[in-house]
Amino acid sequence: MDVQWYPGHMTKARRQMQEDLSLIDLLIELVDARAPLSSRNPDIDELGKNKARLILMNKGDLADERENRNWLSYFQNQGCYAVVLDSRRSGEMKDVQSVIRSACAAKKERDLKRGIKNRPVRAMVAGIPNVGKSTFINTFSGKASTKTGNRPGVTRGKQWIRLNKEVELLDTPGILWPKFEDQTAARRLAVTGAIKDELLQTEELSLWLIDYLQASYPGFLQERYGVDEEGEAVSVLEGIAKARGCLKKGEELDYAKAASILLDDYRSGRLGRITLERYEEH
Repeated sequence: MDVQWYPGHMTKARRQMQEDLSLIDLLIELVDARAPLSSRNPDIDELGKNKARLILMNKGDLADERENRNWLSYFQNQGCYAVVLDSRRSGEMKDVQSVIRSACAAKKERDLKRGIKNRPVRAMVAGIPNVGKSTFINTFSGKASTKTGNRPGVTRGKQWIRLNKEVELLDTPGILWPKFEDQTAARRLAVTGAIKDELLQTEELSLWLIDYLQASYPGFLQERYGVDEEGEAVSVLEGIAKARGCLKKGEELDYAKAASILLDDYRSGRLGRITLERYEEH
């Protein structure tokens, strides 16, 4: 299965981001804590290389806690400010506000020396589709400032949001990069929901996820579905189909439905806190 998805509006969005960089002081990039490197767009990384950087590891509540700590240290060692968060929880926004102040302290000091007082920090919020940018902005601002949806491609246009006297945010559409050279990274993104399911072979994707879980999180599938985890991934998927009553007419097992249940359970966290990209691999 070769995973690729790059609709035309993403080219326009990337061009617009490049034009808007001159307007901002800070680039806030949201990544998925379950696949921290795979969910970083190399184009965004290149565009923001001369700006102060804040990496928000969103959906940290769905990821392995030990891996969250490892990846947090990784990004900090790369010279970025970093925070692990669940963007739905308003209580976690104080930490983000504090880190934004730290990231832009030098800029504030330069402004004061030039006689500029009380100018808000202008930050661009960027990331791949369905990583939670709009949810983060709405929670941070305390109101429904942007459209949200648990699917990629909801945000399409540029939006400035005034949060308070200190911070203004520029929301941007989620963008991927033109070609996935690393298909393992592409599969991680597909499993987390960054790529539309309609473009994927979900049964094959579910087999990849089962293989990964057997190796890295043994016992999780058995605990959730009561299936025998030993053997080939297709046998495990068959067990899930039987356990969940996934049947077509004529009592034939519905593997596509079983695959959809597995992916939904992973994305929602019902399967457990699972990180698809482990720090030690890098």
